[in-house]
Amino acid sequence: MKKIQNGFTLIELMIVIAIVGILAAVALPAYQNYSTKAKFSEVVAAGQPIRAAVDVCLQLNNYTVGSCDTEAEVGYDLTDAEAATYVNATAGAVLTSGTAVIIMKAANTGPFAGTETATYTPDITAGTSVTWTVACSPTDLC
Repeated sequence: MKKIQNGFTLIELMIVIAIVGILAAVALPAYQNYSTKAKFSEVVAAGQPIRAAVDVCLQLNNYTVGSCDTEAEVGYDLTDAEAATYVNATAGAVLTSGTAVIIMKAANTGPFAGTETATYTPDITAGTSVTWTVACSPTDLC
């Protein structure tokens, strides 16, 4: 007589559940990290219009940093950048006097503690062009 199997055994079901549990344990932290990076990209992107305004100001002023290191000189209202969801609403965008460094600060909301920053640093080459570098703190956010 042939025996016909009618379902799964208990051990087979336990193995499947264990595999799914292991996959979930690996995937969940990776997803949370991805989600945090995606939210921080809003902070980084909020600095782009400021950077563009500083670029234009530098071009119009023969790449003199001292002429483009305040909000009035650049002609950009920093509170516009601070209107983003994950950007600090009171001091989220800072244009550093004397260097034209732009510092974007994350808000103390969602996955952020309010200490995370994205810093745009201009590198002016012989008065003819400007190259920007972006550094994030903590570094794993960029």
